[in-house]
Order: sequence, then C-alpha cells, then structure tokens
Amino acid sequence: MTTMINPPASPTTGDLPSAELVLFQQTVPRHLVHRAAVSEVFVTDLCITGETTFQVGAQWPRAHSFFGPKARLHDPMLLAETIRQATLAIAHQVFGVPRNANFVLQEMSFTIEETGLRLDGRPADVVLIGAAHDIKRRGDVLAGLRLEYGVYRDMERVGSGRIGFRVISAASYERLRGERFGRTDVPVAMLPGVPAGPVGRTVDSDVVLAATALEDVWLLRVDQHHPVMFDHPNDHVPGMVAMEAARQAALALLGCAEAVPVTGTFGFVRYIELDEPCTVFATHRAGAGRPAVDVVLEQSGRTVATATLELLLRG
Repeated sequence: MTTMINPPASPTTGDLPSAELVLFQQTVPRHLVHRAAVSEVFVTDLCITGETTFQVGAQWPRAHSFFGPKARLHDPMLLAETIRQATLAIAHQVFGVPRNANFVLQEMSFTIEETGLRLDGRPADVVLIGAAHDIKRRGDVLAGLRLEYGVYRDMERVGSGRIGFRVISAASYERLRGERFGRTDVPVAMLPGVPAGPVGRTVDSDVVLAATALEDVWLLRVDQHHPVMFDHPNDHVPGMVAMEAARQAALALLGCAEAVPVTGTFGFVRYIELDEPCTVFATHRAGAGRPAVDVVLEQSGRTVATATLELLLRG
C-alpha cells in the first residue's frame, strides 16, 4: 500500500516550509487520520526532515459543511483538526503506532493570525512544521509524546500549535472502558438545541448546546448521527464535540456570532460519556489582549474538559 510519506529531507531545509518537501495533490489514506469519509481528510503529505522533525502538508477547502467559512475567513477550527490529523499520521507512519491502538488526547492548543485565515480564490495550502518532544515508550512501543508545530501559508508563518497524547493498546483500552467498551449503540436523548444563529451556526444540526435555566450554562447536545463530529461510531463523545461546545459557548457569552477564535487551549481530563448529562460553563477571562472566555465541561460532578479561547470580534 502507498504510504504517502516522502523520504527524509536535508536537515538544513527541514525547518523551512517548501512546496518541494510536501505535496498537495491528494490526501493521505483516511485510516492514517482516523476518518471514515475521504471528504474529511485535510492532510495531503508527510515528510521526515530529521530524527524528530517533520513537515506536513494540508489543504483547507474554501467551503465545508461544518468547518466554515466564518465571517469571510477560514474557520480556525480547521487548524485544530489539521493538527489532530497531522499528529495521527506522524504517530502511525513515523513512530509505528499500530492501527488498532487507541489515542488518549490530553491537550491541544493553537494560535493563528488573521492573515492565515483569509479566503481567496483557491483552497489554502498549509504546511505544518512539527517537532516531537517528551517521547515515551513501553519497550519498543510508543506510549505518548508531545508535538509542537509552526504553521505556514505561502511561506509565511501564520500560527502555531501544540498537542499531547498517550497511546494505549486495544487490550488496555478495553480494560479501561470496561462495560462501555465498544458501546456505540448507547441510546442518547437528543436535547433541543439553542438557536443556531447566536452560536455561529447556520443549521440546527450543527448546534451542540442545549439551554438550561441558568445564565451562561448549557448542556452538551450529542448527535451521534452528525456526519462530521461523529464521522465514525464511537463509544464516547469525541474531543471535537467538546471543542465545538467551547466555541459555541464563547460566542453565546460574548453575544457575537461572528467572533472568530484565533487562540484556543484545550485540556481533556477524562472521557465524556455518551449517555450522561454534561454541563458546559462559560465565564469571561479578564486581562487578555482580546476578548477571552474560559469554558469548563463537567459530567457527574467532575471536570472532563476545559478550554480557553481568545476571539477576534468581527461583524
């Protein structure tokens, strides 16, 4: 099978973006980035540039059913998804993580300049220059690492990203999940969503917040049939849903549906279960240069995920 990975580049060129190192002609195989739909794959190529450094090519479409555009810009959550996909491709192709292993996401962050999000007459070709840190192994098997990325568009650095995760075997995941292992058929009550417009959405099916009697407090709305957030069956709520909940909560709190999160920091504490109520709290964060919002997701009285977003106000 074609691996879609370029041979190692010269170390002297590996720290600079180059169209000669990564290509944008086709996407990598979908299994490398844990996507069922080819249309949801954004990574196009991967090149090893050093012992622990890499370049990853990705292309952002001008239009997408879920990821934007937002306020005449590419949706910055495309960058978060690109970081996730790039990391999975590196883990499988470079560090030899088997396909049936499970990834436990611990943290993710991104920041991007407005120039990096601009829409023009063609898709955006993006290069992520990555470096691996804190590499942990169990014997010869990767157990976890942290990746830091510089984000480039048209040879210009426009952002950065960071992600940390653990890797556990299929057997360990089964033990960890217990009776919930593989339960993708758990019945989940579909809560009525808040109005789509104020949370930056155009269709009701993309809303992930349900109203409560408390101000700036919502319940997480889980739609297991959503074609992007649940691209494939899962026995827990994907991290993408938690990140989208944080974005929608921030827009609702600020009262600005056109606000664009140009900085995001996310922490994932434990799995979010499909069939238990999950509460979303949003508060203003003081002292940031831009409007900033802290978001906490709680389930069964415990924090399951956190987020801090800094937003560019538009509209």
